[in-house]
Amino acid sequence: MINERFARRTLAVAALLGLAFGGTAFLAGYPATAGWMWTAATIPVVIALAFSIVRDFAAGRMGVDAIALLAMAAAILLQQPLAAIVVAIMYTGGTVLEDDAVSRAERNLKTLVDRAPRLAHRRVDETIMDVDIGDVKVGDAILIRAGEIIPVDGLIASPRAVVDEAALTGEPIPIARQAGESARSGTLNAGDTFEITATATADESTYAGIVRLVTAAQTAKAPFIRLADRYALLLLPVTIVIAGLAWALSGDPVRGLAVLVVATPCPLILAAPVAFIAGVSQAARRGIIIKGGAPLDALAQTHTVLFDKTGTLTVGGARLIAVETAPNEDASEVLRLAGSLEQASQHVVAAAIVTAAAGKGLSLQMPEQVHEVMGSGLEGVVDGRMVRVGSHQLNFGPRKPDEWAGRALRRASWRSALSVFVSVDGRVVGALLLADELRKETPRAVQSLRSAGISRIVMVTGDHADAAETIAAALNIDAVLSDRVPSDKVDAVVMESRLHPTLMVGDGINDAPALAAADVGVALGARGASASSEAADVVIVVDRLDRVSEAVIISRRARRIAIQSIVAGMGLSGVAMAFAAFGWLTPVAGALTQEAIDVAVILNALRALTPGWHRRREGLPSKMARALSEEHRLLEQELDKLRSISDALDDASGQRAVDLILSAHAIVEDSVVTHEREDETTLYPRLSKLLTNSHGLSAMSRAHREILHQARLLARLAHGLRAEDADKYLVRDAQRVIGSIEALVRIHNAQEEDIYEETVSG
Repeated sequence: MINERFARRTLAVAALLGLAFGGTAFLAGYPATAGWMWTAATIPVVIALAFSIVRDFAAGRMGVDAIALLAMAAAILLQQPLAAIVVAIMYTGGTVLEDDAVSRAERNLKTLVDRAPRLAHRRVDETIMDVDIGDVKVGDAILIRAGEIIPVDGLIASPRAVVDEAALTGEPIPIARQAGESARSGTLNAGDTFEITATATADESTYAGIVRLVTAAQTAKAPFIRLADRYALLLLPVTIVIAGLAWALSGDPVRGLAVLVVATPCPLILAAPVAFIAGVSQAARRGIIIKGGAPLDALAQTHTVLFDKTGTLTVGGARLIAVETAPNEDASEVLRLAGSLEQASQHVVAAAIVTAAAGKGLSLQMPEQVHEVMGSGLEGVVDGRMVRVGSHQLNFGPRKPDEWAGRALRRASWRSALSVFVSVDGRVVGALLLADELRKETPRAVQSLRSAGISRIVMVTGDHADAAETIAAALNIDAVLSDRVPSDKVDAVVMESRLHPTLMVGDGINDAPALAAADVGVALGARGASASSEAADVVIVVDRLDRVSEAVIISRRARRIAIQSIVAGMGLSGVAMAFAAFGWLTPVAGALTQEAIDVAVILNALRALTPGWHRRREGLPSKMARALSEEHRLLEQELDKLRSISDALDDASGQRAVDLILSAHAIVEDSVVTHEREDETTLYPRLSKLLTNSHGLSAMSRAHREILHQARLLARLAHGLRAEDADKYLVRDAQRVIGSIEALVRIHNAQEEDIYEETVSG
């Protein structure tokens, strides 16, 4: 590629020098010498173009480059050397302009590769030494200084780290991570120095995989579809016929030559590749790696999207969604004991329990005398008490579960959750409900696809119908295909592809066959599913589902710009051909006119480098957005407490019920009401200035009023409440109000997060 670009630049320089020397000779009174110089400078371009056309023809391609060859050859034969050299300059200049445009469009992809770290600071005891990242081994302690790029994947060993993932994901807000959380290679340390424990070598790390994807995207651009070539079989004979008629009717062969000259759309045939490369580059800024122009073209024509469920529409893996407790038991203590014991297990469910307990700030103790119980649970000593964690059969044995446990099993069933029961010294004290759950951005991602023009959305999953239908109902998905093994997923993709261009989105190894079978396969590659990433045409390197709709929007815009460039260029060339046929444009003037058309077309194609026109406005500062997101995270913990209180009221009466209701009232007043009032009085006035349309905030303010109304109802229930007042009807009313507040605030927070996403400035 570099040698070809050098050769094209050399030909362009030679043509320019030939024009300059010939012009000097002409002005000095030596027209014959000038003609000889112009011809001599044109002949190498003719030879190079002829060789290129023969090579393309042998590869089964026929383009409109042949018109340029005919124009230069005819000009030489008709002794019009000035027209010949102008066409030569137009052609070679166009190729150089295209090279520059491609280089500009590739810049974002190259930035990813060029910023790859080369060294790592490895700590051995108290000594820090710089080593090549290829020498880093799993388990090494790696120091990341402020402002440095993380060289390999690892787990954060320091208490806290602030990581900027903008280069990989496009997200402008640095993320605060705690000890034990992952840190991906290629991201930037945006805070103080911290340490990681390497979990992968450099070759197996996230950033190395991204570099390989980028390299694939760059090398895959060679077979870019030259959309103008589709019209070559029509344009070439039409041009020859018009030129022949102009010559025949006027009797002047130069008029036919002028038609050939203005019909030479040299950079025009490169407009589509430039637009496509620009689209690939624009996608890379958002953490979307498109492996070349052909996938981008196919992506732009997508009609149907198929989603895998687990890990794609949902977060993937088990997540704690509720803690059910026996009467008079504390949910936090149940979770703390279970989390302490599960530290001794490598099971994925155990990891989810430990993560949930640590996320709530519970103090976990190392268990003792731990052993597995018949493969269905774990048993050990925590704080001097015998703790058992496992299935309800393990904890209850042959006897019927307690009434509260029956309710927990029923709730687990309709929520498609796994129930893990916890017993202490032989008494069952609680149950942990774990399930997969929707990603926060999933509803917005599905709606964005609808807005982008996707007509049909299908979920295909190996899960049972009840779990799949629950997810689909929340997303307004057109069809659900459940209980599908990988081969069934391939069949589903093939069936949909026969009807319309189809896109398949997945994240796991089992999705790789379906991704390969689709017209376009999109892999969520942030978690390192290398098989799916290799099978896919598009890889999203950030763990964000809404990037799928962005990929569709970017590709459609790039394709639309490519077609606009081709149609506009051919239309203008047609007008110029008519003028030349009637003798209103000489060959030299026609060449200059066509050059202006070609430059305009290339510049138009470069518009695909940008996301489109938007009214510039001030954004929400990143620091403020981080603070707001942190407030929501803390509020979610309070909402979890409200849910636990509501569940505990099932068996509560008398003073126990009063205590629970008062606790809920305190949480609502101290956390929920305070947060919503601050949002209404401080945040929303500022947001209204940043939004092009503030009607959405009016609806959000309406939600504030409803939340505060429910809080007042709870306050009335709690005011002066006595044990003798807490009958089953009052308890039921309290549960309804507490449940309403909890649900309203969760939905409201999710909506606010969407607004923050739209208003954050980089």
